[in-house]
Amino acid sequence: MKVVNSLLAVLALGSSMAMAECVQPEAPDLPDGASATMDEMIAGQQAVKTFQAANLEYMSCLEGEFTAAKTAIEGGKAEDPKALQAVYEKSIDAYNSAVSTEEAVAGQFNTEIREYRAANPG
Repeated sequence: MKVVNSLLAVLALGSSMAMAECVQPEAPDLPDGASATMDEMIAGQQAVKTFQAANLEYMSCLEGEFTAAKTAIEGGKAEDPKALQAVYEKSIDAYNSAVSTEEAVAGQFNTEIREYRAANPG
């Protein structure tokens, strides 16, 4: 219970402090499939996997933020409901952006794989 109260206190202090705890990973640089070597493609695949793991951790952190904010708002326990609503909205927006970024990275890597295969048949 102390953990929940502590999280709610952090969220109540403002969105910038609460958002600072969730660290958004940078999307990896992907190899150019048309000219990359097999080793570069394997390194690119590993970079994508590393990014996806970090992004999952980031999204989990954001989920904790927006869930706690929503619970506090709905429970009427927020001292500043407008500030908490802003935290909730920013966390949701950041979560959705993280999902979109991950989809874009995966899609681009799949494109690079197709280009690699076209440039290196058989």
